[in-house]
Amino acid sequence: MQTSGNMKWLWLAIGAVVMLALPQLVTSSFAIDIFIRILLFSFIGVAWNLMGGYAKQLSLGHAAYFGLGAYTSTIMQVNYGISPWIGMIAGGVVAMLASLPIGWLCFRLRGPYFTIATIATAQVLMLIFLKFRDFAWGAEGTTIPNLGSAPLMMQFEEKSSYYYVVLGLLVVGLWITHKIETSRIGYYLVAIGEDEDAAEAIGVNAPKVKRDIYMISAFLTALAGTFYTQYIYFIDPATAFSFNVSIEAALVSIVGGIGTLWGPVIGTVLLETTSALLQSWLGSSVGGIQLTVYSLILMAVILWRPTGLIGFATDIYHRTIRRKPARA
Repeated sequence: MQTSGNMKWLWLAIGAVVMLALPQLVTSSFAIDIFIRILLFSFIGVAWNLMGGYAKQLSLGHAAYFGLGAYTSTIMQVNYGISPWIGMIAGGVVAMLASLPIGWLCFRLRGPYFTIATIATAQVLMLIFLKFRDFAWGAEGTTIPNLGSAPLMMQFEEKSSYYYVVLGLLVVGLWITHKIETSRIGYYLVAIGEDEDAAEAIGVNAPKVKRDIYMISAFLTALAGTFYTQYIYFIDPATAFSFNVSIEAALVSIVGGIGTLWGPVIGTVLLETTSALLQSWLGSSVGGIQLTVYSLILMAVILWRPTGLIGFATDIYHRTIRRKPARA
């Protein structure tokens, strides 16, 4: 048991060193951009996984919180000159507060009705921001003022700096997920995901647990929204409240393994890397090739490995251990 624990920390230390050294070893701007997108969607997947993975509440409306975080920090920056670092936290708080009424309405529904309701909330928010042109620049959106190298305003000349920012976000997301996973509320979430009625019958306050986790998930997703807007220097409702954000958050978790700590990360590495490389190599000649491959990977996982890549790797690990002869 002690050896297993030491090995885990050793692999984590090796992984941390590799991740920190990666931007120094890779000079290609295109490669760094792929790394940033992998880390960003890993972080969004980790945030989604708290609600969709552990509690098995299939939300496809997390773009609502992504957009709220993005717009809150951008409005504070453009209209009042407030640093996006502060706006990022403010956006998270706004998303948390917004999740209360949204959750109160949506948690009254279950299954596909819950999923449809979450999609509707994100779409309604997008329409609201489209209508308020004076407040949120309408459909045209706005660009973020380029200040050059201004770390206090979350603007950097080198892409590697953005890499380290989003890497920090992912570490925070994984740490929060690990704390929840190993706490009493983590067991409550799993119980709710397996059978909500049975969980309530043994004393689990399911509405309160789901509300609290939904708030944390919304907060983390909003942080990603602020980062993405600062990274691309532009915001409009179609980008901030894009349905693709919600879909990607769910997909990477399902492919990697829902309800697991590292599942969203593994799923993002596979899907984002495949998508980016196919788009780069064949995007101009074969339109939509990355979406086709996306679909094939998803169907393969659902049909043959519904526990995701993490479940597949775990099966191989246990088979390997069993085949090892016992020491005399």
